[in-house]
Amino acid sequence: MASNDQIDLFSIADVATATAVDPSLIPTSAKVPIPVGTYSSMAEIKVHCNQCHRCELGATRTHAVIGRGHANASIMLVGEGPGQTEDETGLPFVGKSGQLLDKIMASVGLTEADVFICNIVKCRPPENRNPSIAEADACMGYLLEQIRLVDPKIILLTGAIAMRSLLGIKQGITKVRGEWVEKEGRLYMPIFHPAYLLRNQSREKGSPKWLMWQDIQSVKEKLDEIQN
Repeated sequence: MASNDQIDLFSIADVATATAVDPSLIPTSAKVPIPVGTYSSMAEIKVHCNQCHRCELGATRTHAVIGRGHANASIMLVGEGPGQTEDETGLPFVGKSGQLLDKIMASVGLTEADVFICNIVKCRPPENRNPSIAEADACMGYLLEQIRLVDPKIILLTGAIAMRSLLGIKQGITKVRGEWVEKEGRLYMPIFHPAYLLRNQSREKGSPKWLMWQDIQSVKEKLDEIQN
């Protein structure tokens, strides 16, 4: 991630704090959890993720992909893993899928001030494959720290790995998308991944794009209800 991008995403104070993070404190074994409260900022997580080797993905990354959006957003969107463009830029959802995601959010008046976007794993799986369960488990401590820091009211989950990792849901997305799940004081909703919508262009009633429109309206309505 370029330094300007870092300053845009997080505060200058956070960037300065991040340089003091000791990478030797990262548990190198995926079997050793990252303790709650390890990090005080996203910038600290960024430093560790760029030096992390808790799984094999660290050997092939260009940049760890931490997140974009507001660091105290009301909504967090969790994808599966970075693709090539994300690995090159250090930012999640910046390709065609990300452009569509931004349009979907904007359609109901949501901006980066309302949403923090990240992934289950912070490093790109080779050939853009889905992250393995072992890789997701190795990276889970970073995501849980992100959730703690952002403290979102609503968490949107895109993809099977995200649903399995945070909710234990093993069903297909078509069976559970649009359903609210309450867990530990937060509301979760599985939604279609933007990449899936790009492969299914129909807007007819019952199509993935039509269903996504229903879901994002439900998200906005729930957010307004919570905030009021």
